[in-house]
Amino acid sequence: MSETDTKPQPKAVYVKSYGCQMNVYDSQRMADVMGAEGYREVATPEEADLILLNTCHIRERAAEKVYSELGRMRVLKDEAKALGREVLVGVAGCVAQAEGEEIVKRAKVVDLVVGPQSYHRLPDLIARARAKPGVVDTEFPVEDKFKVLPAASEAKTRSRGLTAFVTVQEGCDKFCTFCVVPYTRGAEVSRPVAQVVAEAAKLVEAGVREITLLGQNVNAYHGIGPDGVEWTLAKLLYRLAEIPGVARLRYTTSHPREMTDDLIEAHRDLDTLMPYLHLPVQSGSTAVLKRMNRKHSRDDYFRLVDRIRQARPDIALSSDFIVGFPGETDADFADTMDLVRQIGFASAYTFSYSQRPGTPGAEMDGQLGEPLKTARLHELQALITAQQHAFQASLVGRVVDVLFEKAGRKPGQMVGRSPYLSPVQVIGPSSLAGTIVPVRITGAKTNSLDGDLVEAGGDRRESDHMMAVHAAE
Repeated sequence: MSETDTKPQPKAVYVKSYGCQMNVYDSQRMADVMGAEGYREVATPEEADLILLNTCHIRERAAEKVYSELGRMRVLKDEAKALGREVLVGVAGCVAQAEGEEIVKRAKVVDLVVGPQSYHRLPDLIARARAKPGVVDTEFPVEDKFKVLPAASEAKTRSRGLTAFVTVQEGCDKFCTFCVVPYTRGAEVSRPVAQVVAEAAKLVEAGVREITLLGQNVNAYHGIGPDGVEWTLAKLLYRLAEIPGVARLRYTTSHPREMTDDLIEAHRDLDTLMPYLHLPVQSGSTAVLKRMNRKHSRDDYFRLVDRIRQARPDIALSSDFIVGFPGETDADFADTMDLVRQIGFASAYTFSYSQRPGTPGAEMDGQLGEPLKTARLHELQALITAQQHAFQASLVGRVVDVLFEKAGRKPGQMVGRSPYLSPVQVIGPSSLAGTIVPVRITGAKTNSLDGDLVEAGGDRRESDHMMAVHAAE
């Protein structure tokens, strides 16, 4: 037997992410933390010595999925123990923050519970869990976790692809009555400008071409700049656009109250800022918005969209909608449908209202029955789907710039993303990966586009100042 065969393998970590992009980013950083401790990241829990479930608490069913998954992890852990191998199971993220000790009581398989503000402490927590399972850390620490988190290696960054997330802001001070984020993520905190720029520059050095800035309320960003003054998200975007090699910038998720003049101007001025904006409205009824504590009205949203489209005529919008909020009448729901018809969305996330324990909405009078909420959700989804199809169809015949990422499923096929995040498939060489190339769209499906490469010197006029179609019902 060779020396290589007898050399022990490094321990392995498996991280499963639920929910939003911020959880995806956090999962990558947890893997980086453990990578610095000698762990290799693996693709399946069966291979792992450490299993981390990075959870989401936005909806009740999402939390129940975690407990269901823990049942599966118990079987894996027992099988490993029978073979003489120790496997630790941890629950991280927002369910961990919200339920803490209850998770350990309910699921004995769990060795450690860590909130989203504490995952930089994972090595210490794991050492404690080995000695005595059931460790819980859901405090909001004083130290800045981003200062102590290790950076991913260049090889690891390259393996994650040409696009990357960077969290710039966490927490929320809006206290929407349906939302648990202020309780699980805490008050709004923004990372210093220099810290964000340094992370972005390192990603670009490793080959990343597109960066999406993340925050629970990202356009409320107010990080301290190198001049000692708080910077807005717009000023941060202008600075990031100066990094050599940054081809595309995006940000999510936004609040209408934080769409400031300078941010709208950034959409006008920065070619690197993509013309696709996720701007959650939640409801088209001013009365419902007031009960939600959204701090904007239906008319405020219309006026805001008008200003954004004046600054960037080719912008496409996506949004979030909750139907069946307590007290929502037929007229309120009709207002939501009317808002969708008038504005026209390229896509949207739609949900029926789910009571979250500890939120004001859960205690409100006028809770609606599931059949009514489901009927309204299906009606809204049908309208959104029609608008999504219309938007995709509006791109056929136009020329759009595509950032190519990888080979497609078919021989000779390459896949990339349009400025509107739509996957675009073409027949072309593998050398397209990492490049941005004009493509004439030839066909549209529900979630993807087909196209042909535009030859050098080809007609690009159709792509100049392309106007996004305001899809109607």
